[in-house]
Amino acid sequence: MDKDKLEYFKQKLQAEYARLEHELRDLGVEDEETGEWDTAAGDIDETATEPDELADRVEDFEERDGERKAFEVQLQNVERALAHFEEGTYGICEIGGEEIEEDRLEVNPSARTCKEHIDKESELPE
Repeated sequence: MDKDKLEYFKQKLQAEYARLEHELRDLGVEDEETGEWDTAAGDIDETATEPDELADRVEDFEERDGERKAFEVQLQNVERALAHFEEGTYGICEIGGEEIEEDRLEVNPSARTCKEHIDKESELPE
């Protein structure tokens, strides 16, 4: 892959990193020591005491927690892809070692595999 394309994908990943970090800050708080995110309660009525109000609070928290977890996984994938730039291995399939197709990286710049190995990407260690 040429330098211009690499720079293009790096900028795309950096923009995605900023977006995901913003989303995570809306949903939670980052632990300074571990770098992990904890879900915040959100805008809820802390004085709610009725069973249906309490159930709504729990449901809202669970929904926010699920979103946070999904964004956190995406952020880790972007961080991994950015680390590959530093190692000089960005755009290389982690299974077969071949170059990942540009159209695949266009859709998912943090892709870890080429199209041939796409079904095995979920088996890769985090």
